[in-house]
Amino acid sequence: MKVYFSHGKESGPHGSKIKALAGIAVEAGLTTESIDHTTTADPDSRVELLLESINWDEEYILVGSSMGAYVSLTASESCSPKGLFLLAPALYLPGYNKQVFQPKISDIEIVHGWADDVVPVQNSIEFASKHKLSLHILDSDHRLNSALPEICELFRRFLQNLRSSR
Repeated sequence: MKVYFSHGKESGPHGSKIKALAGIAVEAGLTTESIDHTTTADPDSRVELLLESINWDEEYILVGSSMGAYVSLTASESCSPKGLFLLAPALYLPGYNKQVFQPKISDIEIVHGWADDVVPVQNSIEFASKHKLSLHILDSDHRLNSALPEICELFRRFLQNLRSSR
C-alpha cells in the first residue's frame, strides 16, 4: 500500500509534518510519495496533479494538510483510496470551487487546531458532523506543529486500524 501526501498552499512536499508522517508510514511497511504542488496555487489544478500521480494498480491512502487536505478529499471522490487523513482541511473557503463534499469512503480521520486562524475549526466540525467522521481537535494553530507528537500517534493508529480492517 502507498501513502500519497499533499502539502498546503504555502508549504512544500518535504515539510515537517509530511516527513514525520512518512516515517511512520515507512515503519508500517508502506511506501510513500509526496506530491510537489508548488507549481500552482490553484486547488483544483492540484487535485488533477494528485490524480495523475496515483498508481491505480496498488492500494493507497491520501493524506493532506490544509489546501492539500482539500485536494485529497476532492480527489477521493474520483478514485478509491483505502483511507483519508486530513489535517486542518481547507473546506468551505471562498475561492475554492468545491463547496459540497460527498466522500465515498468511511475511513476518514480529521485533525484540526482549536487556535486555527486560517481555516476555522468550525468548518471541520461541520464536515465531520455531516458525515459522522472522526475528528480530533487539538490545542494548536493552523500549522499544527506544536501537536506533531499527537498527530503522529493518531496517524499510527489510523494506519493500524486500516490494516486490521483489510
